[in-house]
Amino acid sequence: MTIAGSDSGGGAGIQADLKSFAAMGVYGTSAITAITAQNTLGVTDVLELPTSLIESQIDAIVSDIGSDSVKTGMLSSSEIIQTVADRISHHGLNTLVVDPVMVAKGGDRLLHEQAVGALRDILVPLATVVTPNAPEAEILTGMTITNVEDARIAARILVDEIGAACAVVKGGHLEGPATDVLYDGSEFTLFTQERIPTKNTHGTGCTFASATAAGLAKGLSTQDAVRDAKAYVTAAIQSSFEIGGGHGPLNHFFELWGRND
Repeated sequence: MTIAGSDSGGGAGIQADLKSFAAMGVYGTSAITAITAQNTLGVTDVLELPTSLIESQIDAIVSDIGSDSVKTGMLSSSEIIQTVADRISHHGLNTLVVDPVMVAKGGDRLLHEQAVGALRDILVPLATVVTPNAPEAEILTGMTITNVEDARIAARILVDEIGAACAVVKGGHLEGPATDVLYDGSEFTLFTQERIPTKNTHGTGCTFASATAAGLAKGLSTQDAVRDAKAYVTAAIQSSFEIGGGHGPLNHFFELWGRND
């Protein structure tokens, strides 16, 4: 199940999550937290849904279909974060991937500044895996991240001090090859791919977190789920679409449609 916002452009959010679930071989359900008017250029409008409706969506899914894993994305307010955390705890949903969505690819804020503390203190401690990029990890940890060693320190803080079971600090915003740092509370694992020269990276964070959640739902270890997600996102970027005038979307179904690289 994905609990996240809707992207009308189809490249990120709920739409990217459901595509990723399908491509990774699991059945996806969704609880929508917000509706965005969005395209490859940016976000032009946002409507947060009432917390009662978010709660009802989660309850409806769990009471009938169930959920082997949950992925959270855009949770824009403290009230929404608290509602989602409450329902996750109430239903005993113990496999949770938290993508701490803060800013859209075009630079638009998707998380109220006053809600950062709720995200860090309420939701991240419930996470099986938290998957921030470097700027998000900086906000959550209060440190500056400029290289892989900084990412290691941030990942350790997210686990040892903030309370996530595992953390992946993604390296897409750092210099050099794209290296993601996984820390599981005892050891580090690095996943490195050569950087792909493209602006079409809209939805990479959503896609990575959803692919990781899909792997966990299939019973993979966290390390294997992250490894598969990294490979999947890399291939989807390599075959991304030239759509719109801004950051184009990934090709989530490259195995079915063929690759553009």
